[in-house]
Amino acid sequence: MLRGIHKATSTWIGKAVMGVIMGGLIISFAIWGIGDIFRGFGVNSVAKVGGTEISIEQFRTYYTDKLQQLSQRLRRPISNDQARSLGIDRQLLGQLLAETSFDEQAKQMRLGLSDKDIAERITSEPAFRGVNGQFDRSRFEAVIRNAGFTEPRYVAEQRNVMLRRQIAQTVSGDLKVPETTIKSIVQYQGEKRAIQYLALTAAQAGDVPAATPEQLAIYFDTRKVLFRAPEYRKATLLSLSPDTLAKPGDISDADAKAAYETRKASFGTPEKRELRQIVFPKPEDAEAAHKRITEGLSFADLAKEKNISDADLNVGTVAKSDIIDPAVADAAFALKADEVSGPVKGTFGTVLLQVGKIEAGSQKTYEEVAADLKKELAEVRARSDINTLRDKIEDDRAGGSTLAEAAKKLNLTAVNIDAIDRSGRGLDGQPIAGLPAGVDVTGSLFGSDVGVDNEALQLQNNGFLYYDVTGITPARDRSLDEVRDQVAQRWRDDEISKRLQAKTDDMLTKLKAGTTLEQLATENSLRVETAADMARGRPAGFLPVKVTDAAFKLPKDSPASVDGEKPTDRYVIVVTGVSDPAFDAATPEAKQLAAQLQNSFADDIVGQYIAKMESDIGVTINQNALNQVTGGGNTRNN
Repeated sequence: MLRGIHKATSTWIGKAVMGVIMGGLIISFAIWGIGDIFRGFGVNSVAKVGGTEISIEQFRTYYTDKLQQLSQRLRRPISNDQARSLGIDRQLLGQLLAETSFDEQAKQMRLGLSDKDIAERITSEPAFRGVNGQFDRSRFEAVIRNAGFTEPRYVAEQRNVMLRRQIAQTVSGDLKVPETTIKSIVQYQGEKRAIQYLALTAAQAGDVPAATPEQLAIYFDTRKVLFRAPEYRKATLLSLSPDTLAKPGDISDADAKAAYETRKASFGTPEKRELRQIVFPKPEDAEAAHKRITEGLSFADLAKEKNISDADLNVGTVAKSDIIDPAVADAAFALKADEVSGPVKGTFGTVLLQVGKIEAGSQKTYEEVAADLKKELAEVRARSDINTLRDKIEDDRAGGSTLAEAAKKLNLTAVNIDAIDRSGRGLDGQPIAGLPAGVDVTGSLFGSDVGVDNEALQLQNNGFLYYDVTGITPARDRSLDEVRDQVAQRWRDDEISKRLQAKTDDMLTKLKAGTTLEQLATENSLRVETAADMARGRPAGFLPVKVTDAAFKLPKDSPASVDGEKPTDRYVIVVTGVSDPAFDAATPEAKQLAAQLQNSFADDIVGQYIAKMESDIGVTINQNALNQVTGGGNTRNN
């Protein structure tokens, strides 16, 4: 059995592949909503669209090419089993059916393109340009060859693509998004609110006596499920990543010092100088100007005489490496502050230079960076070992070794987790420390089982995380004695919440009867607080999002009570201000929104057009032939 297909769409590869599939199409083709199109016809054909049959070999080539392209983009092979579990087979068949339907429509409409149009499209493609920015035939041939195309096949495909695009753009190309729609969304997203509020805490609930044993017992018996011990998993983790495999102690001082000397500039900041220059086309003119400066003429006055703008005069505050001309760079960094150079023969003419403010550079010593440098070098070396170690681990596990045994054999450090629940917490209720970031370790552990040979998870730093579930402790009911303190605390929080609920209900009644928020604050020893410029869906200062959400559901001057993040917190709010943003269709934000909506609307329209086109042309699919390509189980045709 393949490893890692427990819950395909919840894994990183599932999410990534689906993102690539959906993002790679102009639209998401709604092929599968067209009734029952699975009817047999030709044993050697996968599908028939109008008068065009898609042969098994044609679909096999298409399907294999697309899977290889996805694998290259994900840097990970995708098997037929994985493709089926993720629905890629249906997505790719749907894409091919839609493309073939467009081709059939183009034939019926007698659409065509000249060879000149195709050539212009191909030669204008940026991917085929060489270093000079022009079309490069050798690059063109290499790119299409890597993509699995011959030149005639690529040209034919481009012809079809352009015709499909013409039809699609005819259907949706001139679509205009109503300004009312854009304005409504802009105003919804940009609306701001202001409120006044009272924040109630446990202090406003008064004295809450401790629960009696009888009260606790009754409370616990009616809420046992809240105090159940969750299922725990015992696991072994083995990380193959540059940082875990790196051995800085193995890096010699000689190697580290050599790297330091090679990259010395990166361990400091260069000296920078404020530089001004005047360029002279003729050397004799520069000599004459320099003589006048030695006689007392200022550099600035010389620039004024020559009507040189500030932009041409001031080079800026630059490092030596920023100056393209070596002669000018050497001369500029040999001057003192406010000193003017003699004529310097540069690449673009003879120049006079003046240096203004000098910003001293800094340089870290080898000793200051040695530790970090050795760690970096060790990680570089470790990267080359990862794939070798991965192959060895796979071999050992295929031979029946556990992950812990494979790690010991290869002198690697495995991490044992005695207990972890679905929320990533241990027996003490605290999060398990040290879990790798960027991967769903907990979800993977609970999607596996004891004895299952799991596929490694890919880490953010190009490493791999292996994991074995070595034990399962089922969920169970706890006794009151095990969780007495938790039950007592929860009972107390509930009592406080009930009192605060009653108190805020009373406050709301008074507010609606005409009492002001200030009067309520005085009566309850509270302070009226203010929150302004509240944005929809975002916390406002220390206020939780719950308060913001409530504020955007109320009319101006209306009160409400809102739960806090904790059961012992509650808020009474009054909306004091509602402001809509000014709408300007010419702003970049409005234009971007219009473009997004236009694409979305166009996708919907073209999707409906494809569904109608396929219905009119007629689409049939041979499921058994499809299974031959994708590896699915045999399905009897209807």
